[in-house]
Amino acid sequence: MQIALFGATGGTGRQILAQAISQGHQIRALVRDPTRLTAPAGVTLIHGDVLDLAPTAECVQGTEAVICALGSHGGRTPIEAAGTAHILTAMQSHGVRRLITITSLGVGDSRGQLNPVFRILMDLTLKTIMRAKAEQEELIKASGLDWTIVRPGGLTDGPHTGTYRSGLDPTIKGGRVSRADVADFVLQQLSDQTYLHQTPAVT
Repeated sequence: MQIALFGATGGTGRQILAQAISQGHQIRALVRDPTRLTAPAGVTLIHGDVLDLAPTAECVQGTEAVICALGSHGGRTPIEAAGTAHILTAMQSHGVRRLITITSLGVGDSRGQLNPVFRILMDLTLKTIMRAKAEQEELIKASGLDWTIVRPGGLTDGPHTGTYRSGLDPTIKGGRVSRADVADFVLQQLSDQTYLHQTPAVT
C-alpha cells in the first residue's frame, strides 16, 4: 500500500516505517528535520510540519491509508490534536479514508485500565499531553473516516516478540509493550477491519 506516516522520527514511528518497508509498503513521511531520518528505498520524505496544512496535505495526497504516530515530548506544546486536525482535513480533501492512530492507554474510557499508582503519576506529569490525546481521539471519532485508535501501554525499546495482548477487553491492564510490537499491531490494521471505529489496547 501507499501509506502516509506522521511521527516517523519518533521511536514507534521508526518501527512502523522499518516494518512497513520490510512488508513491501511504500511510505510518504512528513518530517520537520529530514536529517533525522535516512530514507531507504520505498520511503519519500516530505519536509514540513504537521501544524502546517500544505505539507500535511502533500504527504497524504495519493496514499491509500494514513498512520498517525504523533507524540509530544520536552517543552513543546502538545501537537496531537492540532496536528491531527490538519491530517483529517487533508484526508477528507484527498478522499483517503483509512486512518490508524496511536494514542495511549489511559485516554478516554480506558482510564480504568491503568493501575492506580500509574494513574496518579500520569495525572501529575502528563496531564497536558493526555488532554491533547483525548481531544485528538474526539476529533478522529467525529471525522466520518474509517478510523482505528490504538492505545498502547508503557512503551519500551524492546524487540518485536509478537506475544503482546491486544483487544477491547477492559480487563487488559496497562503494562509494558515494545514499540516494535505496537508497530506490528498497527500494520495489521491496514488489512483487518476487526477494530474499525474501535479503540483496542495493546500491552
